[in-house]
Amino acid sequence: MKRLLIVGFAVAGVLLFLLASASANTSLFAGHYPLLLGLNAAFAAVMLGVLLWQLLSLRKRLRAQVFGARLTLRFLVIFSLLAVLPGTLVYVVSVQFLTKSIESWFDVRVDSALEGGMRLGQAAMDQMLVDLQTKARAMSADLADRSAHSQATTLYRLREQTGVEEAVIVTMSGRVITSAGDRLARLVPELPSAAQMRHARVNRVATAIDSHAGRPMSLRAIVPIESLSISEEQQFLQLRQTVPEALSSSAESVEAVYRDYRELALSRQGLRQIYLMTLTLALVMALFSAIGLAFIWSDRLSKPLSDLAQATQAVARGDFSKRTPVTSRDELGVLIESFNSMTAQLDDARQIVEINRAQLETAKARLENILANLSAGVLVFDRRLKLTIHNHGAAAILGAALETLQGIDLDAWPILNAFAEPVAQAYRAHGEANWQLELSLPGTGKTLLARGAALPGAAGYVLVFDDVSQLIQAQRATAWAEVARRLAHEIKNPLTPIQLSAERLQMKLASKLDASDADVLARGTRTIVDQVSALKSMVDDFRDYARLPAPVLVLIDLNALILDILALYETSPVPVYQSLGQDLPNILADASQLRQVLHNLIQNAQDAMTGQASSVDAAIRITTQRSGTRIQLSVSDHGSGFPEQLMARIFEPYVTTKSRGTGLGLAIVKKIVDEHQGEISIQSAPGQGATVNIFFPLPEQFVTRSA
Repeated sequence: MKRLLIVGFAVAGVLLFLLASASANTSLFAGHYPLLLGLNAAFAAVMLGVLLWQLLSLRKRLRAQVFGARLTLRFLVIFSLLAVLPGTLVYVVSVQFLTKSIESWFDVRVDSALEGGMRLGQAAMDQMLVDLQTKARAMSADLADRSAHSQATTLYRLREQTGVEEAVIVTMSGRVITSAGDRLARLVPELPSAAQMRHARVNRVATAIDSHAGRPMSLRAIVPIESLSISEEQQFLQLRQTVPEALSSSAESVEAVYRDYRELALSRQGLRQIYLMTLTLALVMALFSAIGLAFIWSDRLSKPLSDLAQATQAVARGDFSKRTPVTSRDELGVLIESFNSMTAQLDDARQIVEINRAQLETAKARLENILANLSAGVLVFDRRLKLTIHNHGAAAILGAALETLQGIDLDAWPILNAFAEPVAQAYRAHGEANWQLELSLPGTGKTLLARGAALPGAAGYVLVFDDVSQLIQAQRATAWAEVARRLAHEIKNPLTPIQLSAERLQMKLASKLDASDADVLARGTRTIVDQVSALKSMVDDFRDYARLPAPVLVLIDLNALILDILALYETSPVPVYQSLGQDLPNILADASQLRQVLHNLIQNAQDAMTGQASSVDAAIRITTQRSGTRIQLSVSDHGSGFPEQLMARIFEPYVTTKSRGTGLGLAIVKKIVDEHQGEISIQSAPGQGATVNIFFPLPEQFVTRSA
């Protein structure tokens, strides 16, 4: 469309020029003026159709709120006003001027004879030519080596100063550089012929007297304009001055003949209509050209702005790869180049950020994976000891939801005070130095080994801790096993001689003593034998604990084993109830050792409810169920429970709440469960009973853990 409008403007200019030429040339008008007039009108109609189509397209763009449509409308209005307002003013003035000029052309009177006028006029015109030639040379010197814009300004100023009627700068090829004159009716200045310019170039000056029918006689002076540039085309200055009416009266006869011819060839009204049509078409063409230029320039300006707006929207969406083409080197082009440079820098920065973010995410994922698979607990604090990072191991060991403690000062934790306070004190006491601390969690029986350190770069602090309860228990169990082995070895050897010696004393001395002394001897002997038997029983327990045989693992039905054992407690003063899971898989276990475990736990439960046999709530409950990849066995009672201070050492030997117990029962149970690769835990509340939970792995899990 842009090329079509440019071609249309060029064709319109050519047609208008031909029409104006035809209006000024009678022979050309007589033959071609109607054709040129029709062509101009038809082309004006075509341009009107194109512009109407453009206006409809602009209307659709405005309704669709396309970016740049309002800018196009604004340019369209401005260009139209710039074309219509001055054009209308010039049109009205031109019509009035032409009307009066045409009327004045037919009112010329001859005052003197042709010969007297020609002689008088010749002398005056010679003097005027000399004066005009002098002015032309002076103006040519002032116009030398000036730019086109400066020449136009200087030409207007010199013309006003010298009083010349018309001044024109023209090249050797006939191209008009600029002109200045007071003839508003002449659309195109009268240019010198090629012969006249050649004469002026050779002789440095050329003068002529122009005499045309129907117009006043005028003088012409042509001089070359000097230029230092060899590459530029030769320029000439032409000055034209109308000869006063008094001096041109000598040509009355010639003017009369010409006036008669014009009166015969063309009427006054026809000439007026010709100029009016030409002016009207020129105004219409100028208006259409202005509107077309409005579309061209608005598209030229709005297209880069639209591309820039789309690129800005892409940047707002995070797409920095959008580039706007640079179509000019003006301020708008500089703006677009700056925008492209900015987006390129943003794209590079984003790529660097993406690479760094990917590296950070990879490192973070790796760290999270490591922390998630750590059995130890890891806590990270900032410089104010506020929790920022924790892993699953920490939550599992502490048995608390650490998400609720995120961002809370360590001193202000609403829970786990027994853990938080020592840790906070250790950080403050050691500062940037590393430290190690052993902690106990009340009510859980857990012993924690915690290590604290400061992170580099004032990033905060890190705390790593682990549950060493089983390790401590294993160490204590090993120590107790060694003690039990030595006690069994050292104590059992003298027990039999002591018992035999006491029995022999009774046998030898009973017949030799009187009745009272014999009775004392019998009671003493019986006491020795009973205590020796008790010591033997205790030594046997130590021996069993120290030398517990390795389990012989076979597949057994846990529920069937429990039912078999419970048959022995049918007449027990404390009822034993069972709630066994259905379709439980068999487990790998030693049946004799599991019997020992169950007997021990049932006996402990009965002892815990001593004196409560008549109570309605007095009962022991044994349950089994599947828990993931393990089988859970639970023995619960409603007895007195375990004291809280014993929970941390409940599985150690000689830790008991009974007045006549060795404290080896739960220790043996723990050792048997460990040999079966199981886990055991106790839930107890003083005065509310206790529950012992044992977890046995399924056969496939057992094999995996063994491997």
